[in-house]
Amino acid sequence: MIEFHLDRRSGVASYLQLVHQVKQALRLGVLQPGDQLPTAREVVAALGINPNTVLKAYRELEREDLVLARPGMGTFIQRTLGAVPSEEQAEIRERLAKVISDGRGAGMGQEDLEALFAAVLKESFRRESA
Repeated sequence: MIEFHLDRRSGVASYLQLVHQVKQALRLGVLQPGDQLPTAREVVAALGINPNTVLKAYRELEREDLVLARPGMGTFIQRTLGAVPSEEQAEIRERLAKVISDGRGAGMGQEDLEALFAAVLKESFRRESA
């Protein structure tokens, strides 16, 4: 089961943070069709947020056909976003971990690595679409 967390300093609305975390878990294969999301009550208790925030996030996920709410039963994952097999994803993850380790060894911080990764990613997709 997914364990939500919030970054109150991020400037991103709490409900969107929950939506993004579910989508990331779907892309990484952490959540699979049929898995149940925590109840709104559980999320409220864990994060100390308004129940409407959780319900808004779950409604957004339902609007995108990612989850299905079953009254009295809970909210369940309906489909995944992951397109790469988990074995291949694990290999790519290991290579990325090595690149990050090399960057840190060269004195780069998290924000430096994030900026570099975003720039290279953007360039790669720009070249492919040209």
